[in-house]
Amino acid sequence: MSSTGRPPTRQLEKELLASGHRLVAGMDEVGRGALAGPVSVGVCVVDETTGRLPRGLRDSKLLAPAAREALCEPIRRWSVASAVGHAAPEEIDSLGIIAALRLAGTRALATLAAQGVVPDIIVLDGVHDWLTPPEDLFAGLAEPLAVPTPPVRTQVKGDLRCAVIAGASVLAKCERDAMMTELATNHPEYGWEANKGYSAPDHLTALRERGPSPRHRRSWKLPGVGVGAPDVPETTPAPAPLEAALSVGPGA
Repeated sequence: MSSTGRPPTRQLEKELLASGHRLVAGMDEVGRGALAGPVSVGVCVVDETTGRLPRGLRDSKLLAPAAREALCEPIRRWSVASAVGHAAPEEIDSLGIIAALRLAGTRALATLAAQGVVPDIIVLDGVHDWLTPPEDLFAGLAEPLAVPTPPVRTQVKGDLRCAVIAGASVLAKCERDAMMTELATNHPEYGWEANKGYSAPDHLTALRERGPSPRHRRSWKLPGVGVGAPDVPETTPAPAPLEAALSVGPGA
């Protein structure tokens, strides 16, 4: 897939900076609808000194894999700071997808805080604020390095329209894709290196024939998988960097 459409702009970011916000963050999620693997949340931060957006920046879904990868380093240089947080399949099963998104986003913010960067406002792609914790859930999701959630503004089609959100979407997509490719070495039958855990035909066929792996979201209604279906064991231990990225610790 090649890039199409108009590039995102910095209009919203500049309006927020002009209104008194010193650090403006864009945030986007990847993997929400997958059947396996983590859900990942990217965040990028800009300020009044941030220059023109990187050449070729688009919503990650509009870019070929090679184009996305080529943009990662320019995006990191362009932004004041950036991070990606993850929530593992077992956390999605335990908490539900919305709370898992919040957990992944909180981990991304904790990584920024560890670098001394705390945004004044976050522009979140979409119409629903899944990042701000309800009062009754906050205590249960708090982590040692968690930071208070900044004010959130939602932006419909923000990954298409807003440069800082587009940057976050590219970083999250590339990092999660790499994780799924790495996980595929333990479970090649599911084709994760190509489908990245989504419901592609080869993935669904493997689920029906082999059952779910430990990296599947068992609380979801997996196609062709009945209740109590046996797990497909890991064929080899997962590499240490991947285990660290999927750990429950903040900044993962």
